[in-house]
Amino acid sequence: MQKMEIGLTHTSTLVVEDKHLAVQVGSGDLEVLATPAMMALMENAAMMAVKDELESGTTTVGGQISSTHLKPTAKGQTIQATAVLTAIDRRKLTFKVSASDGNGLIGEGEHVRFIVDKEKFMGKLQVPVL
Repeated sequence: MQKMEIGLTHTSTLVVEDKHLAVQVGSGDLEVLATPAMMALMENAAMMAVKDELESGTTTVGGQISSTHLKPTAKGQTIQATAVLTAIDRRKLTFKVSASDGNGLIGEGEHVRFIVDKEKFMGKLQVPVL
């Protein structure tokens, strides 16, 4: 494994579309950014922060995420999620994550990802026999 450094960071951006709204995702009944969509963007930022530091044949998978969702964001607004790598424990990576829109901070929390071998991980899938 390459030497990964604490402090790696990435910011992912998203324009809120119908498919990101709580009423569409099923997490609420209002036409505002869904919490799961915000958290998915946070996960994406964390994944991208370390992507270039991984060995060939490996990736990271989400293991845990906790986040506040402080304010609503309307369709059409742009949100940004930033992840900063704060701890490394062998294959366990911990990130500070935050999200904001044009009006400021909308959510923040912590996200844990694990480095996995792609083939071994996919080999664990249990496909039902029909």
